[in-house]
Amino acid sequence: MRQKRIALINDVTGFGRCSIAVMAPIVSVMKIQAVPVPTAILSTHTQFPIYYFDDYTDKMSDYIQTYKDLHLEFDGIASGFLGSEKQVDIVIDFFKNFKGPKTVVIVDPVMGDYGHLYKTYTPKLANKMKELVPYADILTPNLTELCTLLDEPYPDHVLNLDELKEKCDRLTKLGPKHIVVTGISYNEHQILNFVYDEGKTKPILVDRIGGDRSGTGDAMTSVIAGSYLNGHSFYESVKRAVDFTSKCIGFCEANHIPNHYGLAFEEFLSELGE
Repeated sequence: MRQKRIALINDVTGFGRCSIAVMAPIVSVMKIQAVPVPTAILSTHTQFPIYYFDDYTDKMSDYIQTYKDLHLEFDGIASGFLGSEKQVDIVIDFFKNFKGPKTVVIVDPVMGDYGHLYKTYTPKLANKMKELVPYADILTPNLTELCTLLDEPYPDHVLNLDELKEKCDRLTKLGPKHIVVTGISYNEHQILNFVYDEGKTKPILVDRIGGDRSGTGDAMTSVIAGSYLNGHSFYESVKRAVDFTSKCIGFCEANHIPNHYGLAFEEFLSELGE
């Protein structure tokens, strides 16, 4: 039997624990072969005062052609941060070529947070990102990204569970059957992750620990992807991801690891293989 394999479409960053540097070891310890598809190469991520950046857009098609020529098959495809409209088109082409009947596509529509798009995201690029949604089996937006995908303003109040379900109901009509809205500020002490599983919903509340930490979303997405590919239900996959990242954040806070140094996932990585 062939070992399961997942394509990871994201940037490769040396120091700072984010993107493929986080995702590859997590899926690997879950006995899934990681196949990187780099969108950019960075020495450190952009929260550092200095970094080297090499845009890989013009190299991506030639890179991917090798996989086409080899007729590779993937059990999963996960896409993350994309830096241009051209990259979105390249990723869509990848989905069209490699999404088989049983391939699970996970789209993390990284665009913004706290009601604002990231500086690199023009309205045109944000609109282009919507074209990925029909290919997704699993979608992992935060609340800002959920509202952006629906062309809605960021809410001026804490959404209740019925309001979140209504938004996911509309988004699922575009394609994805499984959605988790991550990192919702629920109250002063708790963060909500809202799980939408083919119309059924469940909240997962966790204690708020420290501030935002780079790579947390990448860790969440990869644990969800790996768990789901290994036969866990969608809810179980999200719960494993939430528990894992919370444990890692707690360790980072206890050991005063700077937020931009990322998630010290290595401390608990072996637990995902159990």
